[in-house]
Amino acid sequence: MESGTRGLGGTASERPGAVRLTQEQLDLVLKRHAMFRNAKVGGARAVLARMDLSGLTMAGRDLSHADFTHAILRDVDLSGALLECATLFVADLRGANLRNARLVKADLRGACLRGADLSGADLFDADLRDGTLAARARDGSLQIMSVDPTNADLAEANLRGSNLTNAKLSGSVAMHTDFTDAIMRNAKLVRANLRHAKLDGTNLEGADLSGADVRGASLRGAVLIGTVMNLTELGGADMTGVLTEKPQGRPAAELGRSMAELLNLHATWVCTAAKEGMALDLSGVDLRGSGILSRVMLTRGVGRGAVFYGMDLTGIQMQVGQFDNADFRTATLAEADLRGGSFQGANFNAANLRHATLDYLQIDAERHVRTNLTGAILRNADLSGARLRRIRLAQADLSHADLRGADLREADLRGANLSGALVQEEQMRAVDFTGARGLPRTWHVRYVADE
Repeated sequence: MESGTRGLGGTASERPGAVRLTQEQLDLVLKRHAMFRNAKVGGARAVLARMDLSGLTMAGRDLSHADFTHAILRDVDLSGALLECATLFVADLRGANLRNARLVKADLRGACLRGADLSGADLFDADLRDGTLAARARDGSLQIMSVDPTNADLAEANLRGSNLTNAKLSGSVAMHTDFTDAIMRNAKLVRANLRHAKLDGTNLEGADLSGADVRGASLRGAVLIGTVMNLTELGGADMTGVLTEKPQGRPAAELGRSMAELLNLHATWVCTAAKEGMALDLSGVDLRGSGILSRVMLTRGVGRGAVFYGMDLTGIQMQVGQFDNADFRTATLAEADLRGGSFQGANFNAANLRHATLDYLQIDAERHVRTNLTGAILRNADLSGARLRRIRLAQADLSHADLRGADLREADLRGANLSGALVQEEQMRAVDFTGARGLPRTWHVRYVADE
């Protein structure tokens, strides 16, 4: 055993050669690793290769660059842990809690993640391909070691809302795995077994699924723009509402006039109180490829179910607009003005809403209109610095959203999902979050918004 834990006590594990650690012994290793990470004297990198850490907790700890090669980590608590560039080669992570963990560039080749919870985890550029453990014999040759046949297994794992951008999953087994709303841009899934997996709303833009088995999987509303699917098996897969390069709904060309002309007519209609010009209705229209819409006026516009996927809408004006169920995934709405608009059920997954204005629109001294995002999807959205005062976000999905610096006073967050959201308790002191999920239990409702 070449790790820095040599000499630690422990009982024999069910895996030959593995040493069982207690929580106290593990905490000592983690303490020295924290000193190592902070360049303090006496620190040492955590080398826990072949250790049995089943059921122990490392929640929230900085384990970047730690070595867990061939370790037993069943049912371990790694929620919120930092595991950047960590080595988890052929590790047994069955049933592990990795919610909101950061596994950027982690080596998970051959790791067994069957039934593990990786919801909201950041696996950017992580390696989850097959792996085989070998040891060097005395004569210098490599000897293949016996590896549990369940390794390289993601079956039945929970990866909802996780970030798998650029991740390598070629040859992985992910049957019945939940990838709902995951970001899998440019991921490598060559020959992956995704039978009966749940990929609803998953962003697979630019991903490579060549030779993958996706039979019986659900890809409802998934993004398949630029996705490579050579020899991909899709028998029985549910492809309802998938977004590809082809227009979803009506193409903008069917509107009869150029977008520039329609926007000018609409601006005239708004500025003359509907006496001149023409109101613009974009309901069900796929706006991709229709031109630049940044800084344009769509005040009082209508676009129910419209597609704005990936578009630059910087500074756009949508005050008192009707855009329920519209698709704004990955769109840029930085500094946009959405006051008083209705965006119920709209999808803002991974959208950029930095410094956007979504608070109420004051009509006169007595009347105001609140922006309505009831039931909207804002998973992984950037709302930092946004104005959200009195906004309606009941039942909205804000998991892993960035709300740092946002003004949430008097907001309605009843029943919202805030799991993994970046938000401070002081921001919630004048908020109704009755029934909201994902916030610390020590936080309490302090304000009930007036109707």
